[in-house]
Amino acid sequence: MALFSQTSQLFFQALLRKCRMFWPVSRCQQLFAGFVNFSNREKVNYFHVMTSFSTALPVDSKGTGVFPTKKRSEIDYEEEKGWNENREIPEGKLYFSSSVGAPKKRLSQVLSRHRFTNVQPPEKPLQAAEWNRLKESFQSPEIFEEVMLNSMIRCNSPIDVAKSLLTHVAKSDGDIAYHLLIKYLALCVQQGQTSEIHDVYDIMKTRFKVLESGAYSLLIKGLSNSDQWRMALTLLEEVKQLMIPSRGSYESCIKAASRHQEMNLAFQLYCEMLAEDLVPTLDVLQGFFDFSRGMKGAELQNQLFGILLYLRENQIYPHKTFIWSIKLWFESIPGGNWRGHLTNIKDSGQCPVCNHQLEDSNLTEEEYKCLRERIIKDVIHGTDTFRKTSPQEFEAFQTFVENRLPFDIVIDGLNVSHIKPRKMQCENLFEAVNCLAKGNARLLVLGRKHMLSNSPNWKREVMKEMQNKADFFFAENISEDDTFLLYATLRSGKHCKFVTRDFLRDHKACLSDSVTRHLFRKWQRGHQIVISSSGEGKRLKFLPALRYDCVVQTTGDTWHIPYKDTFDEKYSYEVPRKWLCIQQK
Repeated sequence: MALFSQTSQLFFQALLRKCRMFWPVSRCQQLFAGFVNFSNREKVNYFHVMTSFSTALPVDSKGTGVFPTKKRSEIDYEEEKGWNENREIPEGKLYFSSSVGAPKKRLSQVLSRHRFTNVQPPEKPLQAAEWNRLKESFQSPEIFEEVMLNSMIRCNSPIDVAKSLLTHVAKSDGDIAYHLLIKYLALCVQQGQTSEIHDVYDIMKTRFKVLESGAYSLLIKGLSNSDQWRMALTLLEEVKQLMIPSRGSYESCIKAASRHQEMNLAFQLYCEMLAEDLVPTLDVLQGFFDFSRGMKGAELQNQLFGILLYLRENQIYPHKTFIWSIKLWFESIPGGNWRGHLTNIKDSGQCPVCNHQLEDSNLTEEEYKCLRERIIKDVIHGTDTFRKTSPQEFEAFQTFVENRLPFDIVIDGLNVSHIKPRKMQCENLFEAVNCLAKGNARLLVLGRKHMLSNSPNWKREVMKEMQNKADFFFAENISEDDTFLLYATLRSGKHCKFVTRDFLRDHKACLSDSVTRHLFRKWQRGHQIVISSSGEGKRLKFLPALRYDCVVQTTGDTWHIPYKDTFDEKYSYEVPRKWLCIQQK
């Protein structure tokens, strides 16, 4: 605190004069009461006078406020992955101060700032003269403070070092810009400095009528990990009045409620998330099972069963750590007599642990007919069909397919040709065609016209040899492959499979109702042949489509849950081959 005391007397009068330009004298006196003498909360009072008077959204005596017109994705510090303690705070987002320059100047500063990712902050607080020397020797002094605070976040510097920099800024400039205060808050949250987070919150609450989403996300993250975690809930309610809270903000509150065994509250927030179309992370879903372990209650069990059904509906595969949490929760249910085993399902679809037969991946004739009609209507002839192809080209393709039906396997040629980046594309495709043509399977390869150019990647003699083993349709180079692939596969009948490494999410989204989307995913799981490269110089590996459906399944007294060995944040067309079998004895 000595550092703050040294600087307070030097610029108090200047700041007070600056305050009077914006606020009545009575408000200034109230704000700065006790500042000169530094009471027990001297650091809060210090920041009260340091906070920029030209930033963000000041308290409006008329009760009005203007919220920034940026999208949430542009100003939210907590992105899809949630808060990462080891990640540098995203830059170039929180600039609402009129003192930081015009947008063009700010953009150039953002670009130049990325040159200083290796700047090392000092290990201890510095005096003003020492900061001045560092800034003068810095290549871009106009962004010195920003770069230094980013480095402090990256290096997890002591809070006192950051305070000494802010003290220097306040003494030099007469105020501290909003984005610098936010970076200080980020460092406090990263280190779990609860009292500092409270102090910054008090300052912001007094100084600004409305905060932007980045500040709310940081405050909620920090407060939710403290013993006053309910303050994070209050902030979440405040955010709801202005915008849809970020996923990270919801999940911070959910974890806080779960840690304190308030599971009803946690599930209430979880349901709100889903209602806002926010996709929960596997981390927060796993937390429900971890914190519910050993707890009684039929309602709680049904809520957790609901999470498992959410995994089923959205084709989400838990990783091994998550699956272990599910297993332990089942086995901890008082009087439940559940037992779980990790296993591999037989090719026939039978579980070797409980002998239960898993659901068939095939659709009924009625389901298949319904799905085919909906895909042709919503996807193939929908509004997006001719965005990357012409009506004439697609009509020619339909005629081509109808004259050659049925096919056994339809291949996305361009997609498969990139499976091994270091090999010629025609060689990759040739290897795939050779493997899939065994057994006299009728193949249709969807290609592009540039494949006929006899280029280094597409040798004419190789292409001719492949055309002896499969039918080829060469679309324009800008055409969309997936529409052709879906049409040819569905027109060939229930037996026809397809090969692509795409997940086909866009086409699922085009379907107009949840029942049809569910059928599409089930059909995809049972008809998409998985292709992968087992290593440099190794042959391509094909895993046939499964006869059983690879999603969470239950009969009431059994649960079968597919899982992956490692965490994978991205959706994948690959389905896991490992399962958790849970039986109620």
